[in-house]
Amino acid sequence: MDQNTRKKLPAGRNSGAPPLTRIAVPAVSFAQHPGLVERLLELYPQSKINFEGDVHYKTEDDTIAYLQGCDAAIISFEKINDRVLSALPDLRVVSKLGVGLDGIDPQAMRRNGVRLGWTPGVNKCAVAELAIGLAIAALRQVVTCNVEIRAGKRLLTRLGRQLSGRTVGVHGVGEIGTEFIRLLQPFGCRVLGCDTKDRSEIYERFGVEAVEPAELYARSEVLSIHLSKNARTQQLYDSDALRALRPDCVLINTARGGIVDEAALYRALTEGWISAAAFDVFDEEPPTDDRLLRLPNMIATPHVGASSVEARWEMGVTAIQGLTDNFIPVPGRYPFEFY
Repeated sequence: MDQNTRKKLPAGRNSGAPPLTRIAVPAVSFAQHPGLVERLLELYPQSKINFEGDVHYKTEDDTIAYLQGCDAAIISFEKINDRVLSALPDLRVVSKLGVGLDGIDPQAMRRNGVRLGWTPGVNKCAVAELAIGLAIAALRQVVTCNVEIRAGKRLLTRLGRQLSGRTVGVHGVGEIGTEFIRLLQPFGCRVLGCDTKDRSEIYERFGVEAVEPAELYARSEVLSIHLSKNARTQQLYDSDALRALRPDCVLINTARGGIVDEAALYRALTEGWISAAAFDVFDEEPPTDDRLLRLPNMIATPHVGASSVEARWEMGVTAIQGLTDNFIPVPGRYPFEFY
């Protein structure tokens, strides 16, 4: 987006308004980094910060209650829609801790004159590293070996596969997908890239082969999902897509829950459509489908992709910056082009 879009104050709640003073931070993860708390309180001493660790995004009512009377908020997964904004007439700025925008309604933001602070790519290294780790863990059956050895099954060996030299598909070549590709370089993989946007510069830089979804599914031995969640990608990996994958494919999702149909994923893993899956994100979080989570060829982590000390700092610093460096979202334009 251009700087005029970011900087120019539109008519509405922000027009002629005084500087922000009452900041609310319902995001549980913000207070886990004490340096972020110190920085925010230096700038905004009246800030209300969630030190209790309770999650304030389970219901819209929870979010409304926590943000009542505040003129700005730093959020994580809290829903920001018409109902929430209509109940919070003082709220002028919402700044995102992280990069996922699937909980934010840009039309509601625009209708209510509420500005958005958002910085892309701030957690890309942490998420991409986790995806690499999940790929290796699934290929080498690390979790299964660990479970068995803890249970007293001391097998002398278990045959796995190396990441090196494999054909790796990357679905979504944005900030995180690109970082994942960069980290793959020492492994000598054949990398397939699939994206609706022109990523030719990235493909040329890293030696990536551009493919359409059908070819991505048919050729990938490891397929890592790095898509935003929106109407276009919701349940994109349904039964038909999962059946189109190679039977030796390892499917990785560190993007968003809901992009993969989890009922279909269970069938894919139990009926041999694919070899294994490694997911950090689920349709419902924390996940509740123990039938899926306990499969021996399923690795699950509790949405920890951005949960590194380094990423949390970058996310928090840019979220604080977003309180003053922000813009009115426009549906149909980046980063809401698929809304």
